Amino acid sequence: MISSKKRQDVRQQPASERIRNFSEVAAGFDPEAAALEAGRCLACKSKPCSRGCPVGIDIPSFIQLIKEGEPEAALKKIKERNFLPAVCGRVCPQEDQCEAACVLNSKKASINIGALERFASDFGEGGRAVPSRRIRRSGAMKVAVVGSGPAGLTCAAELATLGHGVTLFESLHEAGGVLVYGIPEFRLPKKIVAKEVAFIRSLGVEIRTNILIGNSLTIEDLFAQGYGAIFLGTGAGLPNFLGIDGEHAAGVYSANEFLTRVNLMKASEFPDFGTPVRVGKAVVVVGAGNVAMDSARCARRLGAKVTLVYRRTESEMPARRDEIENARAEGIRFELLAAPRRILTDERGAVASVVCQRMKLGEADASGRPRPVPVPDADFSVEADTVIVAIGQSPNPLVMKMTQGLEVTSRGTIKVDESGRTTRTGIFAGGDITTGADTVISAMGAGKRVAREIDAFLKKSKRKAGSRHGK
Repeated sequence: MISSKKRQDVRQQPASERIRNFSEVAAGFDPEAAALEAGRCLACKSKPCSRGCPVGIDIPSFIQLIKEGEPEAALKKIKERNFLPAVCGRVCPQEDQCEAACVLNSKKASINIGALERFASDFGEGGRAVPSRRIRRSGAMKVAVVGSGPAGLTCAAELATLGHGVTLFESLHEAGGVLVYGIPEFRLPKKIVAKEVAFIRSLGVEIRTNILIGNSLTIEDLFAQGYGAIFLGTGAGLPNFLGIDGEHAAGVYSANEFLTRVNLMKASEFPDFGTPVRVGKAVVVVGAGNVAMDSARCARRLGAKVTLVYRRTESEMPARRDEIENARAEGIRFELLAAPRRILTDERGAVASVVCQRMKLGEADASGRPRPVPVPDADFSVEADTVIVAIGQSPNPLVMKMTQGLEVTSRGTIKVDESGRTTRTGIFAGGDITTGADTVISAMGAGKRVAREIDAFLKKSKRKAGSRHGK
């Protein structure tokens, strides 16, 4: 068996080349590198890495199968718990979850679990392996899943394997939610998402696109059509804004709109595709999460000089460390301890510059991070043709407003108990619509947990119905 003490890192396109294209940055492991990395695993009996995984993948077992040269079996093992391995292997923050729990962290670098998961999905028969548990079809009950992002896809797949008839409703023309409109091609190729969605369809999930629940159909319509339970997993797609002068000028985008134009509507290939996007020579991105990094890196590939403005220091940035390093390598300039005060416009009403104020760090706020405090008389300007606001998202309130008895929190998220039950019987929710913007894998974990609760609810409802009819 091949092994190595050194952690194997994935190969990447050089920064000087990748800023000129939208091709995937990371190349992934080849079989030799995968075998070397898998050989480092200690196969701990206590499986701390699995406990650190929000969907509970049996990580040592799938790595052992890679050691044995069986990527198809490894993929099958992963799909017992995770229906989107090709996605998670690319965008999941393993460094804060499964890899953080790896015992090798105490002595050397943890196992590169994310790269091994990606290898299994890429080499395991093209991702066509099916879950090992049997899909039961007898006595299926109808469930509606609203939203085809990570929470919705996972919940739908889990319910299908539990024997229910599942219809997944998506408001856009393509399934995948944030995986297709929010994450750039160079991090998550759309053909990968399409492959994962096709697998979920193969489990018997019906996917209906171009249907906006709350508009095209209401929750009441779904119940009237015979759905015994409804899962709401529409995410957090409503952008937050700064509330400063000039924010409505031409050339100001929310990160949601900008990324949707580039990713889903292929604005990077305009005029071959019909949706344009304006960036000009200089772009300012406000924020420092993964969405901000994605926006900045897309704008860089569209030919702009990009400045990222963030009110704290780099150590407080919420983005993944790899994404911060990639952005810096690609020439993104970080303007730290700074906050926009107003956006200035030219005679045409278009963005001309951003006036920022210097900040310093004070006492910790509710997030546990030091609170940024303005420095008096310390304004400065940053030239810009375009401003992209990436300071977080909230759930779209449409479904909540159109559904009686569905309570929301003060943050605009749906109120749920620990099992994902809302205040309306038969309606469940999970993912970003209940937590606010979070990670892909966290949303998947919620979708998986709530699917089990829906299954129990439907079985109980069926027993009650049977007893009422004297069965």
